[in-house]
Amino acid sequence: MPHLTQYQLTELKSKLQADQESLKERLTQNDHYGVGQSLRDNTSEFSSLDNHPADIGTELFEREKDLALCDHDELQLTRIEDALERIDKGNYGVCVTCGNPISFQRLSAIPETAYCKEHSPQSVVSTDRPVEEEILSPPFGRTSMDEYENPGFDGEDTWQILEAYGTSTSPAYSEDADIGSYDDMGIESDREMDGFVESYESYVATDIYGQNVFFYRNGQYQELMSSTEHLDSEDSLGTGPNTY
Repeated sequence: MPHLTQYQLTELKSKLQADQESLKERLTQNDHYGVGQSLRDNTSEFSSLDNHPADIGTELFEREKDLALCDHDELQLTRIEDALERIDKGNYGVCVTCGNPISFQRLSAIPETAYCKEHSPQSVVSTDRPVEEEILSPPFGRTSMDEYENPGFDGEDTWQILEAYGTSTSPAYSEDADIGSYDDMGIESDREMDGFVESYESYVATDIYGQNVFFYRNGQYQELMSSTEHLDSEDSLGTGPNTY
C-alpha cells in the first residue's frame, strides 16, 4: 500500500467499518429480511401447497425480493470484511488480478473493491438473452411484427389502441420532428386502419341490406381524391371528379 498515505488508509478503513456496522445492524433488525420465516407465516393460509403460485402472487413476489436484498447485503458484507482483512495483511489497494495499485479516487468510491478499473469483473454488461428466444420467434410476440407476413395483432397494435384514448407524452417527444398536434403523434396514426383491411373500406358504406352505397368524406377518402391512383383511374374510366 505504498501509494496510500496513512491518512488515506485510515479514512478508507473508517468508511469500511461504518458500512460494515450499518449492514450488520440492518440484517439484524429485519431478521435477514425475514428469510427465516416460511411463506405460510406471511399468509392467512395453513398451507400453500394446494394453491397455484398466482393465488399468493403478492407474497411470492415479496419473498423473492427479500431473498435478493438479503443476498445483496450479505455479499456486500463479505466484500467489506475481505477488504478489512487485506488492510490488516498489508495488501489492501492492490488489484488481485494484475497487482497494480488501485487509485485512491476509485477506493474512495468503492472502498471494498479488490480490482482496478481495467480488471473489474463488473465492468462488462452481459448480452445474454433468455433461452426461450431460441424457440420463440419473434420473442414473446409482444413487439412490432410488421416485417413478418400476416403479423396479426401485435404489441404495436395494442399501443395504438391505447394511444387513441390519450397519452401524457407531448408532441415534443415524438419520434417525428414535424409533429405539431396530439392527433398526429401516434404510431403510424396516418396509416393504421382499425376494423378494416383496405383503405376504401373506411369510407365506402351501405345500409343494412347492402343497398344505398354512399361515401364518408374522411381522411382516407380525401387522400384518394388527391392521389395519382385516383387520377389514373379517372383517365381509364372516363369519369370526372364529380362521379363520387
